[in-house]
Amino acid sequence: MTNKTSLTVIQLNDSHAYFDLHQELFWQGGQAAYRPAGGARIAEIVKQIRVERQDHVLFCDCGDTLYGTYPALKTQGQALIPILNSLGLDAMTAHWEFAYGPEIFKQRAAELNYPMLAINIHSQATKEQLFPPFSVKEIGGLRIGIVGIACNIVDKTMPPSFSEGLEFTLGREELPPIIDILRTQEKVDLIVLISHLGFPQDMQLMSDVQGIDICLSGHTHNRLYKPALQGKTVVIQSGCHGSFLGRLDLEIEGGSVVDYRHQLIEVAGNIKPDPIVDDLVRHALVPFQEELSTVVGKTATALNRATTLETTMDNFLLQALLESTGAQMAFSNGWRFGAPIIPGDITVNDLYNMIPMNPLISTVELTGEEIVAMLEENLERTFARDPYNQMGGYVKRSLGFNAYINIENPPGQRVQQVFVGEELLQPGHYYPTSYVTEQGVAKKFGRKRQQHTEHITDALSGYLAKDHPLKTELRGTFVAV
Repeated sequence: MTNKTSLTVIQLNDSHAYFDLHQELFWQGGQAAYRPAGGARIAEIVKQIRVERQDHVLFCDCGDTLYGTYPALKTQGQALIPILNSLGLDAMTAHWEFAYGPEIFKQRAAELNYPMLAINIHSQATKEQLFPPFSVKEIGGLRIGIVGIACNIVDKTMPPSFSEGLEFTLGREELPPIIDILRTQEKVDLIVLISHLGFPQDMQLMSDVQGIDICLSGHTHNRLYKPALQGKTVVIQSGCHGSFLGRLDLEIEGGSVVDYRHQLIEVAGNIKPDPIVDDLVRHALVPFQEELSTVVGKTATALNRATTLETTMDNFLLQALLESTGAQMAFSNGWRFGAPIIPGDITVNDLYNMIPMNPLISTVELTGEEIVAMLEENLERTFARDPYNQMGGYVKRSLGFNAYINIENPPGQRVQQVFVGEELLQPGHYYPTSYVTEQGVAKKFGRKRQQHTEHITDALSGYLAKDHPLKTELRGTFVAV
C-alpha cells in the first residue's frame, strides 16, 4: 500500500514590488475598509509555515514582482533582488518584469537564486525559449515538476520595447509535451503550474489541457477564498501587492492529490515582520526615503483601483490630465496595480505607486467614431466571451463622457450610447483628448498627436495644490445597462 505524503504549497502573485507596509482595501458589508498589509511579514509567515510543516514546503511566485514602485523602477528591479533571494522561493514566472526590456530582465533573472520559468516566450529569430520551461524539485520524498507560463499579452497590448525580439504564445501547444516529459522521463509525483495568464484564462487552459495537479494563477488579482476545481486541477489565486499569500496543504498518494486544504492568508500589518528581511527592506528604501516621504497634498476621498468600470484613483489622475491640458476628454490604461491611498496626506510615494513609469502627458484629437471603436476594442479585451481573448487590465479609465454599455453583447456591439454633457457623441466631430502612455490611446487612433513636456506626477502635484483637499468621486463614466 502506498503511503500518503504531505506537501504545503505557498503562492505569492502580483506583489508589484510592494515589499514595505502599505494600505490594502477590504470589502466590508456594503463599503470599502482599509488596513495596513504586506512587507517583511511575508517572510515571517513563510518561516512559521516551514517550521509547522517540517520544511515540506514549495514556495512559488507567479510574477509581476520586480515592477510597480519607485525604488524598483529606479533600480530596474535590482533593489528587490536581495529581498527576494532571502525568501526561499523555488520558482517564478513573469509579466511586468519585461518593462525594463528583455535584456535587463534577463540580467535580473540571473541574479535570483531560483529559476525563472516560461514555456511560452520564444526568440523571433531563433525560436529558442528565453527561459527554461520547467524545473524539478525534491521535497519530503516527492519529485515535483514546476512549469511556468508567463503573461502572453506582452507583445500584444504593451509597449514594443517590452517584447523586442520576442514572441509570446498562450502556452497551450507547449504544455502537453512538457507534462509528458515530466511524467515519463522525470518521473515526477506532482506537477505545479505557475501561470501569469489570468484566472479566466487558466481555468480555460486547465479544461483544454489535462495533467496539471496544481495551478497557481496570477495576473487578475483575484482573491480566491476557496480553490476552484477544473477537472482534477486545483486552481488558486491570492490577491496582489504582497497583501496575501495562498496556502495549499496537500496529501499525495500514488502520484495523485487525494486531499487538500486551502487558506488565503492576509499579510496583516499587526504581524511582527521577519527582522532580517525587514532590515533588507529598510536598506533598499534608504536612498529614496526623503524624496518619497514628501507630502504633496491631502485627499478627503479614499483613492483605490478596486473596481472594474471606474475608480476614484484613476479619476484623480484623469482630472489632473484635463487640468494640465485643457482637453475635453482624458484616457489612461486600466491598470490593476496601485495600493490604496486613505484620506489624509498624499506623498510623492503615493503618486509613483499610482503610475510608476511617470510618463509625459500627451494630447490627440479623436473623432466620436474613433472613441467608440477604441472603447469597443477595450471592452472586448476586458469582457471577451473567450477567456483567451481577454487582455486586460480593467476597463480603460476615461473622463469627459458617459457611456452606456451592454457587457454581455458580442464584440463591437457593447457601446449603446455615449453622451458628452447633454449631447450625444458625434461620430465625425473631433474631440480634444489628453492621455498617458500608448495603452491610454493607441497610435492607430487620432490626429495631431503631441507629447508634452510635463510628466504626470507633476500634473498630479499641481492639481493637488489647487484642489485642497482632493475630492474625487465616481462619476458613472461607464454604466452597465
